[in-house]
Amino acid sequence: MAFQPESIGTMIDESRFPFGQPVRHVAQQDRRPKKVFVLGVYASAVHARWVGPDGKDVVKALAVASEPCIFWRGEGAADIIQRVAIPAQLGQLVPADPQFNGPSGKALDDLFLKPLGFQRDDAWLCDLVPHSCVNPAQQAAIDRSYMTAAREHGLPLPSVPSVPSKLADDARREAILDELRQSQAPLLVLLGDQPIKWFLRAYDGRWSKLGHFHPYGQRHQVRLDGLEVEVLALAHPRQVAKLGTSSKRWYEEHQRWIEDA
Repeated sequence: MAFQPESIGTMIDESRFPFGQPVRHVAQQDRRPKKVFVLGVYASAVHARWVGPDGKDVVKALAVASEPCIFWRGEGAADIIQRVAIPAQLGQLVPADPQFNGPSGKALDDLFLKPLGFQRDDAWLCDLVPHSCVNPAQQAAIDRSYMTAAREHGLPLPSVPSVPSKLADDARREAILDELRQSQAPLLVLLGDQPIKWFLRAYDGRWSKLGHFHPYGQRHQVRLDGLEVEVLALAHPRQVAKLGTSSKRWYEEHQRWIEDA
């Protein structure tokens, strides 16, 4: 049976991935009351391996579509990628290595929610930036491998937004706070430095990064514009699951927290 993605929100302006899929808002779909609210950084994407007509890799992991649900676990990647059109003379798109599709979602379930005694259905998930972004290394791969082919074959020019220097403004913080109120969750989990810097600090100036929370994994009662919740600041899934460049310190701190939990 083909994977049936959750409904995804509206396009981000006219932004497109390589090969033309729209960049869309990705947000919590199940709006029932929850036990925990998790705030991450920005949405991920579906990654394909671009194989040239000679059978050699053109790009090992190219973002080609918005993830079908927030903190996606990678299921149905082949079905999503199959819907992305590519001229036959340019080769084919196949799913990238599993490490590129859904690793943060898997880490969230196994290394954050499970130790807390929660399942995915217990959680309301949110990101500071509710859509995919392209970092400099990914942009370089697009410039190197896609742009010439796009010009030669009349393909859509990619326009995935770059990672913004300002991850949330007042309007975005208010939108996140509104989601937190809707969730009725008594516990707010912040993943890494950025949600602390760009969300929590606007309401409670005691902390501006993860290293300010002592000891690691201790909960704190906070008031967010009149809303009282417990805050639990933990490392980002990248650190905890060793996804690419990561911190040994935060990996070890989190392992100890899991053992204690």
